[in-house]
Amino acid sequence: MWKYAPLLPVERKENIVSLGERITPLVELPTFARDIGLPLLRMKDEGQLPTGSFKARGLAMAVSKAKELGVKKICLPSAGNAAGAASAYAARAGLEAYIFLPEDTPQINIKESIVCGARVELVKGNISDAGKRMNELRTWNKDWFDVSTLKEPYRLEGKKTMGYELAEQYDYELPDVIVYPTGGGTGLIGMWKAFEEMQQLGWIGEKRPRMVSVQSAGCAPIVRAFQEGKGESQFWEDAATVASGLRVPKAFADHLILKVLKESNGFAVAVSEDEIVGTVREIAQREGMFMCPEGAAGFAALRHLLSAGFVSDEDRVLVFNTAAGMKYPQVV
Repeated sequence: MWKYAPLLPVERKENIVSLGERITPLVELPTFARDIGLPLLRMKDEGQLPTGSFKARGLAMAVSKAKELGVKKICLPSAGNAAGAASAYAARAGLEAYIFLPEDTPQINIKESIVCGARVELVKGNISDAGKRMNELRTWNKDWFDVSTLKEPYRLEGKKTMGYELAEQYDYELPDVIVYPTGGGTGLIGMWKAFEEMQQLGWIGEKRPRMVSVQSAGCAPIVRAFQEGKGESQFWEDAATVASGLRVPKAFADHLILKVLKESNGFAVAVSEDEIVGTVREIAQREGMFMCPEGAAGFAALRHLLSAGFVSDEDRVLVFNTAAGMKYPQVV
């Protein structure tokens, strides 16, 4: 990831906090692709990053810049994988981490945060409730630096490296469609920023992928707003899904997510819980790839996109698997 350092905000090499972030591979799924009729389908497997998810990108960058700016304590609410990543990178950097999680967060995310030395508080409700609790305590802890999704600029800078990587992997001819499971949506916004930067650098032209936001039917505020033609979403009551990363009742940057979908002539689709779990099993059994439920939601969405005529067998389609399936044993 740090090969793109001249395009990233950390100014001095000694402030980079790294756990060995790699360029994640593009993986073909030939059996699944043949069965659904998308021969040019590929997956970008973010589960191969440190801490097992794409959250490593954003938190590596946020913690590195926090260290460079002299921050000693960070805090964030999380639905799961961001907590583990923040805790690990904070430990590496010698920073204190204060993490706020819903009580029903997957156990592995709770335990990986605790084992890395973070101060963890479990909160009744969802990530919004965790955020409220964190902000209550920040009133008395002025030295806590908030690294919540898009409350600071550096996590976005880490996530944008997905855009640089996939452009390089596609020989600077971007895919036709990018399918992205969307909770907070930082990666979607970050990739769009990366594409603009690459055009300014002369690396790519004006052509952009059609961006697709995928959510669970149990928590689909972006999909509902998109279908209603609105510029921002409404809070999703009683949000529930096995894909914990998608259980974000209202993304802080929802207006930016919806802006990207509009500018890219994109789409938003919700899939059922049965489809998510079924697709985890289907791809594991056909391809040997144990992906996370969020990634499975993206692949489940492909059938909806095909039936809607949004994708065809001539499209180069890229789906993000955002974490390793082994972090979600409760799903299966």
